[in-house]
Amino acid sequence: MDIRSLFGGNMRRLRLAAGLSQDAVAVKMGVDRAHVSSMERGQQNITLAILHLAAQAIGVKPAALLEQSDEPAPPVGTKAPRTRRAVRPRQ
Repeated sequence: MDIRSLFGGNMRRLRLAAGLSQDAVAVKMGVDRAHVSSMERGQQNITLAILHLAAQAIGVKPAALLEQSDEPAPPVGTKAPRTRRAVRPRQ
């Protein structure tokens, strides 16, 4: 298996297990949501610094993003549970 696909599948599976959206992970990492999406699809050659940031954002050890897993990544289109936004009072 391609290391980028392995990383991306693990990132997606662990992100969804943590109940995080791509937007939330992107904000924590300081990158654009599209960058997170392309990492999860295995289209990015990431650096060790990005590996570390991704692990911190999801709340796992960096090694978890590179481990072979028997558990498949959730199918594309699976989304993290939505969180309710605070409603601002009208002025």
